[in-house]
Amino acid sequence: MVVKSKRKADESALVPVVKKTRNEVATTSNKNKAVVEVTTTRTSNLFSPIMLLEGHEGEIFTVEFHPEGQYLASSGFDRKIFLWNVYGECENISVLTGHTGAVMELHFTPDGSHIFTASTDYTLGLWDICSGQRIKKYKGHTTFVNTVQGVRRGPQTLVSGSDDATIKLWDTRKKNFVNSLNASQPVTAVTFNDTAEQIFSGSIDNEVKVWDVRKNEILYTMRGHTDTITGVSLSPDGSYLLTNSMDNSLRIWDIRPYAPQDRCIKVLTGNQHNFEKNLLRCAWSFDGSKVSAGSADRFVYIWDTNSRRILYKLPGHNGSVNDVDFHPNEPVIVSGSSDKQIYLGEIEN
Repeated sequence: MVVKSKRKADESALVPVVKKTRNEVATTSNKNKAVVEVTTTRTSNLFSPIMLLEGHEGEIFTVEFHPEGQYLASSGFDRKIFLWNVYGECENISVLTGHTGAVMELHFTPDGSHIFTASTDYTLGLWDICSGQRIKKYKGHTTFVNTVQGVRRGPQTLVSGSDDATIKLWDTRKKNFVNSLNASQPVTAVTFNDTAEQIFSGSIDNEVKVWDVRKNEILYTMRGHTDTITGVSLSPDGSYLLTNSMDNSLRIWDIRPYAPQDRCIKVLTGNQHNFEKNLLRCAWSFDGSKVSAGSADRFVYIWDTNSRRILYKLPGHNGSVNDVDFHPNEPVIVSGSSDKQIYLGEIEN
């Protein structure tokens, strides 16, 4: 059948309309041609929406922003601790050396003046970021130290977990540990609660144990994961705990004093663990609305904590993403990977 002329659409007919996004500005160059100029709506003060930081000579296991957001620190298999500018061209401003084994985890002190580290050389380190020197070396574990965390306020106390199946407490002013808890299994992740009266530990037994620091005993155990817990992170308000596990899930637990017995309130899925068995960490955004976690499939995942929906699945890395952290003031995330690279990227505000 030959159609000689097209039927005209009624006025009420629906026709597809190309919608302009907030990132597009349409301009007309002549009456026959429309040109669309794409501009990026920036949400942060980064030099570029995505920044690549290179310099490490081995897998990166740990990254964190300075409490004020001006700097970030990274470390890993090459045993070196790199300090970077966050703004401008993200120059490497300092390299701290001294560990003889891989650095598994690092964090800034709350005032941002020092960094503390956990290493496979069986020790913890305390570093002055101004001088670039290690000012304390803490010995006491008998094998790899997988994890370390400090208190949020008050006298600086550290908690560490090791393959020697102990959790140790350290007063940074003293040389030796001040307390040791027997976890019965290698400890892979630890953190304090908001008041530093409790310790949360993750292990190869798939459980989250909650310890009373004063009584040196387990208060309760949170069960639900079916494989090794690789990362734990306390929410900004201290009410919830985020855990990452080799069972390819994250869980959010209600750790308030009078919460119901079944404390797991959300399960998040999408990220992956694989045969490498890396200790993939996790983190909260500064306002508690988002969480992120390391993943072995080379993507950075960011979830909405209310809807449990994946907001971002960010590409770029060529190896397992081992650690992530949110900027303390801006919608920016940093990721460190086994590909020896660090990415800084801005997200929606």
